[in-house]
Amino acid sequence: MSRFVRASKYRHVFGQAAKKEHGYDNVKVSGSAWDTNLVSASGRYISVNWNASGGGAFAILPLPSPFAAVPNFPHKLPDVIPLARSHTAPVLDTDWSPHNDSIVASGGEDGKVMIWKVESSAFEDWGQDHWVPEDFDPVARIDASPRKIGQVLFHPTASNVLASASSEHTVKLWDLADTDRPRSVLTGHSDTIQCLAFNPTGTLMATTCRDKKLRLFDPRVGGEAVRITEAHGGIKGARVVWMGDLDKIATTGFSKMSDRQVSIWEAGGLGSVKTITIDQSAGVVMPFWSDNGILFLAGKGDGNIRYYEYESDSLFALAEHKSPDPQRGICFLPRRALNVSDCEIARAYKVSGSSVEPIAFIVPRKADSFQSDIYPAAASSESSLSASEFFAGKTAPLKLVSLENGTVFNGAQSTFTPSAPAPAPTHVPAPTAFSAPPPVTKAVTMPTHVPQTPVLLRSESAPVPQPASPISESPVILTPPTQVDDEGKTTVLEAEVDRLNSELRAAREKIRNMELQVEGLKANARKAAQALMEA
Repeated sequence: MSRFVRASKYRHVFGQAAKKEHGYDNVKVSGSAWDTNLVSASGRYISVNWNASGGGAFAILPLPSPFAAVPNFPHKLPDVIPLARSHTAPVLDTDWSPHNDSIVASGGEDGKVMIWKVESSAFEDWGQDHWVPEDFDPVARIDASPRKIGQVLFHPTASNVLASASSEHTVKLWDLADTDRPRSVLTGHSDTIQCLAFNPTGTLMATTCRDKKLRLFDPRVGGEAVRITEAHGGIKGARVVWMGDLDKIATTGFSKMSDRQVSIWEAGGLGSVKTITIDQSAGVVMPFWSDNGILFLAGKGDGNIRYYEYESDSLFALAEHKSPDPQRGICFLPRRALNVSDCEIARAYKVSGSSVEPIAFIVPRKADSFQSDIYPAAASSESSLSASEFFAGKTAPLKLVSLENGTVFNGAQSTFTPSAPAPAPTHVPAPTAFSAPPPVTKAVTMPTHVPQTPVLLRSESAPVPQPASPISESPVILTPPTQVDDEGKTTVLEAEVDRLNSELRAAREKIRNMELQVEGLKANARKAAQALMEA
């Protein structure tokens, strides 16, 4: 055993549970057996799945802090409180918008997805003598499925884009400005979808399923997964989380022998990087990633929260927060809302029994100034794209915010995409020398700065654009008609859009085939290198 201790600024991170009066008590948590986190948090509020009669409901409460009590708000909740009640069957999952701390989505067993907007005035005079509880009303209702909605998830960079997973074994993406139909449907799951996660730019989605497979989708293209691999061997709950901008995916699940496991996967080809056996407990492990490079693991029914630092394709155990109270559910606060003055690098909200308890994870330091080495930039509340831009094929990096001064700036562009979303409307020949339109996949080497021309929508009435810099030997030159009336111009535009969409579909298919060839070459190269090392 090595006598040397690995250097890490997070080696002494500890979890500090809040005082009882800083959390919430008399919380009537839902008794549904559905595998969910039960609680979700924004920078201002938390939502808790509630045990309510006469249909489904969840509670919306001001965000508690581990360092102080919520001002002018009772620690012990009244027996009757305002609830979000419009579901006709139990609420199974909630998720807060990353771009608006007052907007939350919910999905329930009634097959409905609902959007709620919280006004700060809703919490005035709580518990006072003259106070009368008034339930929250949704601002939008979506008939998402004839069967239950198990998960809802907002898009990380595009505003008003929501994903919902149903017991039809599909994932649907919605533009909340137009919910008459889903904008994209992801298919191919043969059993219950257990978890879904976007990558930081929202160009990829990973899912785990009861059929024991890990899938990778292009959420805008829809249809079948572009990558599928066998994940954990057990059929019990598996979870997935994207590991920031590392192009890695972490999953938790069970082996065939019911050992709890955590696995790291390469996003490019879903190749296994590492699998660690945790223990043999029965509770589902909920994974949470922090951009400090720390993976938090909280098992249902456990009293502890483990955390590991990821470095050089390995997970190094840091410590664990221990408690005698088992957790039924847990969530983590967006990093932009952390208390940097107390060196808080992460904050969890733990549902246990009839209480919600904040837990601060702190780096023990004595310093008055901002500790920049433990606070990388966090995801900002500003969106990078509108919903229409996202579904039209535009890609933008996640906007980040400095935790020191609040400056917002663009993060790094994602480097891997399994199929290029909406490339420039130009003719794409059969791929040669692994060339492809942007965005660039990690496995392919080529220039990244190729200007794009947006695809015109049918409703636009504008001259047909000239194509961007050609990426083929025979570029298509689009010549707009001259001296035609509005009706004739619209007809020409519609025909042009149909032609471009056809070329786009063909280009995406060629790119997928090319990437499969690249992955095969990479696998052969790895085998050859391993054989040379063993020789």
